[in-house]
Amino acid sequence: MPELVAQREERVGPAARGATTIADRVVAKIAARAAREAMDAVPKDGHPPQASVVVHRDVARVSVSVELDYPADIGRQCGAVRGRVRQRVETLTGIEVHEVAVHVERLHSAHTAHDRKRGRLT
Repeated sequence: MPELVAQREERVGPAARGATTIADRVVAKIAARAAREAMDAVPKDGHPPQASVVVHRDVARVSVSVELDYPADIGRQCGAVRGRVRQRVETLTGIEVHEVAVHVERLHSAHTAHDRKRGRLT
């Protein structure tokens, strides 16, 4: 029995235990959620933001696709998305974000929504 107690006391230090790895898909979900938080609103007929992430040696590169209402200050919204994604990913994961690319996939305007309702393609 004393041998078991001696084995338990020989604990491995933090550096020797290894590292915690966060899957890219988890970081991508955090980034997509952060993008949604930063946007004024997701267009009524639009899709929520989608993100993809590449992490290499605790450095992330993030790509976010968004759909925005139009007219809007597109530059301001994209800047808000970039800032929020960087802040949330770094805070929640400890991974440094070097790049956040925001891709505007579609602009939704009241005029195009009206035309779609009337059966016109836009």
